[in-house]
This record gives sequence, C-alpha cells and structure tokens, in this order.
Amino acid sequence: MAQLFGPMPENAAAHLRIDDMEPRVFQAMLEFIYTDSWPELVDADEAVEMTQHLLLAADRYGLERLKLICEDMLCDRIYTSTVATTLTLAEQHGCRVLKEACIYFLRWVPGNLDAVMASDGFQHLKASCPSGPLSLRMVLMLQLERS
Repeated sequence: MAQLFGPMPENAAAHLRIDDMEPRVFQAMLEFIYTDSWPELVDADEAVEMTQHLLLAADRYGLERLKLICEDMLCDRIYTSTVATTLTLAEQHGCRVLKEACIYFLRWVPGNLDAVMASDGFQHLKASCPSGPLSLRMVLMLQLERS
C-alpha cells in the first residue's frame, strides 16, 4: 500500500509500475479513490468481472470502503457462471457476507450446486482454496438433508 500512498524516494522514477492488475481496473480504483464514485460499466457481465477485480485490488491496497461496496454488489450478482469464482474471492479475501451469499445461492436454488461443481470455476476453486470445496460439500450435505 505504501507503494501508492507513501512517500516516494528522491531517486524514484517518475513512473510506478504495477504488473499484476489490468489498466482498466487500476483506473477504476483510482477513480474511486479520487471521486468516491463507482465507475460506469457497459453490461452485467463486465460489471461482475470488474467488481471481482476491484475487490481484489481494494483488499490489496487496504481500501475497506471499496471492498465493502464490491462485496455488496457481488452479493446481488451471484450467477451459476460466477459463483465459484466469487466464492474463491470471498474465501481468499475474508469476505464473510459474500461467502454466505454464495453458499445460500448454492443451497437453496435447485440444480445450482450440480451446475457449479461441473464448471471450470469449481476446478479453480478446488485448486486455489482448499477450504472452498469443503464449503461446497457442506452445502451438498445440507441439500441431501432437505430431500
């Protein structure tokens, strides 16, 4: 975080290189920092992807307000195609409310869990969050109990 907000050394270059973030995400994050407003997005698919990236950036740079806004927005945009990735983010970045919303989506909407477990996003979840599949197994057990 000091990389962005701390003092720059006298001999530092005039440019700051950030390699692990898309320029559009960095621009949206800076827009939020300077204007306290959400960036304009074209469509729902872009909104979910951008919000996921902004959540990661907000957590990385300690922007708690932006992180909470992203978490809230993602809670309202959980789809079969995005829930595994969103659950991965929630697990990795300590977003308890978002994690609960994902589990609720998987638990209470018939067919969602099966569709998600067959997705590429679920494979990514298994690889990157050892506790993520445990959460999904708990949902599966709860679904079986309901039957």
